[in-house]
Amino acid sequence: MSSSGNRPLVVSDCDEVLLHLITYFRDFLGEEHGVDFLWAGGTFANAMRYKDSGEALTEPEMWRLLNLFFDTEMHRQTPIAGAVEAVAALNEVADVVVLTNLMDHRLKLRAAQLASHGIHARVFTNQGPKGPALKRIVEEFQPTATIFIDDIAQHHASAAEDAAEVTRLHFCGEPLIAPHIECAHEAGHAHARIDNWDEALPWLLERLQEEDR
Repeated sequence: MSSSGNRPLVVSDCDEVLLHLITYFRDFLGEEHGVDFLWAGGTFANAMRYKDSGEALTEPEMWRLLNLFFDTEMHRQTPIAGAVEAVAALNEVADVVVLTNLMDHRLKLRAAQLASHGIHARVFTNQGPKGPALKRIVEEFQPTATIFIDDIAQHHASAAEDAAEVTRLHFCGEPLIAPHIECAHEAGHAHARIDNWDEALPWLLERLQEEDR
């Protein structure tokens, strides 16, 4: 065990790691905006098509609707199975923080949303690749070991570049999209790919124990 007095650190994404997003966003698009969401790979925007015309949404329109969801519909989101219990278990042995790609003005809303589900963690907002933000968090906490969890392969590539010493777990707890997303482990940017908390929690606890010696 390190004698520094600091604890290990777990930096986790929120959407599709701790809370479901896509299923509720899909329902919101269909119910209120006449948009189908059918993703079998490709780009996020391409998965969104107007029901009447079959036309793909433009990227600005996709971002407008996604931001509208976060402004008005975050109350719909529910925890990924096992996430609440996993965070509680991790908190016993490490500091757990959330690094989420939302605009900064939504930080308090996200923290309150997580707390309403029993996930009490400091929240950091970010826009763009997560590697630089992860590096800043590690510099602030000075942990004895760090693990980063995210569902998007590009964020693992960014983390590998800017915070190479961090252990990286690619995790997508949403079955609707998990089979279709690029795997950061296969690309060499994550140390493992696990998509459920029953398997991920033991892996994380074992890594933390090994790295905090």
